[in-house]
Amino acid sequence: MTEMRTLKVALLGCGNVGAQVARILLEDADALAARTGARLQLSGIAVRNLDTKRDVELPQELFTTDAETLVKDADLVIELMGGIEPARTLILAALRNGACVVTGNKALLAQDGPTLYEEADKAGVQLSYEAAVAGAIPILRPIRDSLSGDRITRVLGIVNGTTNFILDQMDSTGAQFADALAEAQRLGYAEADPTADVEGHDAAAKAAILATLSFHTRFALENVYCEGITAVSAADIAAAKDAGFVIKLLAIAEKLVDADGAEGVSVRVHPTLLPREHPLAAVRGAFNAVFIEAENAGELMFYGQGAGGTPTASAVLGDLVSAARRLVLGGPQRTETTTGHVPALPIDAAATSYYIGLDVADQPGVLARIAQLFAEHGVSIETLRQAVHREPDSVQESAELRIVTHRASEAALAATVEAVKGLDVVNSVTSVLRVEGV
Repeated sequence: MTEMRTLKVALLGCGNVGAQVARILLEDADALAARTGARLQLSGIAVRNLDTKRDVELPQELFTTDAETLVKDADLVIELMGGIEPARTLILAALRNGACVVTGNKALLAQDGPTLYEEADKAGVQLSYEAAVAGAIPILRPIRDSLSGDRITRVLGIVNGTTNFILDQMDSTGAQFADALAEAQRLGYAEADPTADVEGHDAAAKAAILATLSFHTRFALENVYCEGITAVSAADIAAAKDAGFVIKLLAIAEKLVDADGAEGVSVRVHPTLLPREHPLAAVRGAFNAVFIEAENAGELMFYGQGAGGTPTASAVLGDLVSAARRLVLGGPQRTETTTGHVPALPIDAAATSYYIGLDVADQPGVLARIAQLFAEHGVSIETLRQAVHREPDSVQESAELRIVTHRASEAALAATVEAVKGLDVVNSVTSVLRVEGV
C-alpha cells in the first residue's frame, strides 16, 4: 500500500477567519486527506503577537512570529494577514519558492494583483483567492471555470455586508445613516473605523477582481470609480421607497461598445436605486449577492453570507483543497486567464439612468422649462412625480420633483444636472442617484 503524501501548510494570520481555517485543518484532517489524496499538515501559524487571546483554542506550539522561515518550508501558504505589507513580500516569497498560495487579501490583489499573477505564472504554481470576494459565496470559480466558454456582459454585486446592513436598516426602520452605522458597529458588522466600508473602498477592490476575471483583462483599484454611502440620507431612502425602489451599494462591471464598435469596460461602485422586484433588491442585512448577465447563460445570481470567520474559511478551504489536488496529481497549476486587453473606461462613458430630486418654485411653466432643458441635453424623462410643500415660516410654496430618466451616457446626465442647477426656478438639487434594472 502506497504511503499517503504529506503537504505542509503555512498559515499567515490568525484572526477570525484564520482561526477557523486552522480549526478545520486540525479537526477535519482525515476528511481533507480523503478529498485531496494527501495529508494537509498545518506546519505553523505566523502571528504578530503570540500572547493575543483568540476565540478558537489551538495548540500553542503552532504559533510563531517568524513568517519568513515558515513560508520557506511550505508546500501551500494561506495568507490571511490583510494589508499590503508584509503580505505582499511573503506571498511573493512563497510563489518563488514553488508554493501554491491561497489568499483573501482583496486590497492587495486590487492594488498589485498583476505582479502576483505574473510570479505565479513564472513558477507554475496556483494563486487562488475565492475568499477575497463575497465571503462564502462561490463566485470567482464559477466566473473563471463554469462561464469560461461564455461571454459575460455585466456583473452587478452587493459585495459589502456592512453597507448593505446600514442601507437595509435605513430602508426598513427609517433610521438616519449615523444611527444605522452605530447599530452595525454594535452588532460587529462594522469596524470602529468604518471608512473602508462606507466610503466604498472595500467594494471597489472586489469590483476590480470581479472585472479582471469576467473580462479577462487586468483591472486595478485605480480603474474603479468609487462613491460611498455617507451622503445617502433618510429622505433619499424614503423617496426611493415611495417610488418603488430600494437603494443598494453596487459594484458594477460591464462591457460597453461605442459608436465605432470599440469595446471597453466600465468598473464602478456607487449607491444605486433598484426596482423592488429586482433580485438584488431582496438581499437583506449583511448578506451579499452577485448578479451576472452572460450572452448564453442569461441571468444568474449567487447569494449567501459575505463575511464571518466560518463562512469565509469555507472559501479558503475550497481553494486549498483544489491546489492540493493539483500538487498530488501533477501537471500544470491553474493560472490566471487574463488574455484580453480591453480598456477601462471612465465613469463618463457608462450608460445609466438617474434619479434626480429637485426643490423648485411652484409656479406655471416650471415643468416645461425643466423638460426642455433635459431634451436639449439628449436625456429623456421616464417618470416624474411632484409634491407641493410649504416650508415653516414661509409664505412661498415650493414643489418637490422626483425625476427618473431613461438610460443615457453618464456624461450627458451629469451635464444635465449641472444645467438644471442654473435655472432660476430651481431652489436646489436635493439628490442625484443612479438607477439600474429599469
